[in-house]
Amino acid sequence: MTTHLEAMLQQDLERIRLKVVEMGDLAERAIRASIRSVLERDRQLAFAVIMRDQFIDQAEKELDRLCLQFLVRYQPAASLLRFAYATIKVNLELERVGDYAESIARQALKLAEVDAPLPLDRLQQVVDLAVPMLHDAIQAFVGQDAELARKTIESDEAVDLLRDQLTKDLTSAYKEGRLPFEALNPLVMVARRLERVSDQARNIGMETLYMCTGEIAKHPGSDVFQVLFVDEHNACRSVIAEMIGTALREPGFVFSSAGLIPAPVAEPTVRFMASRGFDVSRFVPRAVTSVANIDHEDVIVLLAPEARRAFPRRPRHTVMLDWPVDDPNAVVGDEATVAAAYDRAYSFLEEQILDLVSAIRDAKEG
Repeated sequence: MTTHLEAMLQQDLERIRLKVVEMGDLAERAIRASIRSVLERDRQLAFAVIMRDQFIDQAEKELDRLCLQFLVRYQPAASLLRFAYATIKVNLELERVGDYAESIARQALKLAEVDAPLPLDRLQQVVDLAVPMLHDAIQAFVGQDAELARKTIESDEAVDLLRDQLTKDLTSAYKEGRLPFEALNPLVMVARRLERVSDQARNIGMETLYMCTGEIAKHPGSDVFQVLFVDEHNACRSVIAEMIGTALREPGFVFSSAGLIPAPVAEPTVRFMASRGFDVSRFVPRAVTSVANIDHEDVIVLLAPEARRAFPRRPRHTVMLDWPVDDPNAVVGDEATVAAAYDRAYSFLEEQILDLVSAIRDAKEG
């Protein structure tokens, strides 16, 4: 015979599951609508996605409240505790999907202003993988289907490969003059946001496995130390830093860079780096907001005070370092004066990077 407490428990569990379904439906519809606003260059739809993000935020708060009430009321253990914990994590993943939909919609507004044909075929291929992956992840969680969760996790690699190919195609189109610069970064960001949707789906799959089996899946890349350099335009200082770090060929380290407002690499920077043995003439700048998995960066180095604006809140588990260095591209003077400014910036960054790598290596070995 079912007791009153058991009946209340089942009722509360069902309420939480229904709220997860609602949250997942909101997030999935937002992503589909945001992508449609890109493909159809529909400004009205893009604005609608941006405005509706508040409903996803409200649903996220309500689900969090239900989970906390559940924990306080029942003090659960074993599988019920895993369910409550996993639901809180899944709730966060879905809220982020809503944020990505809003971000994609904002890129759609930019692309609507571009008077040129856009290469969208491969973008549709990424959509056709990432969005069903999110749907399956939600179904796996609600249905406590560990097998479907595993299949969802395995699908993530295919999305990553498609995203990489799309980014290469877009970069090639830009270099060949078939894609204007003002369309390049918005399209790259859309591709990366879609890849992040697949990452969230993978994370939901991991939480489902944890809920069903207690198995904790390992996040990819955890054995690689990632360092991101950030400045204003990803056109000079951060480019130099990324090249210096990558040239070290230090095992277990990945160096990358980004800027607040991307701009083409300045010609003086191209010439200076060529004198140091680096070809950055084909370097494609990117925005901080388009960096995939920015929460997984181990160290973010800010090379300009303005770069702090990109991080009103520090990403979780990330060390933030300030290395302010004057922008040599902004120096006015004769050739010798400009060259000296570049030499100072290069020497400063090289010394700092070598010290950072040495400190991290010693900490790992210690």
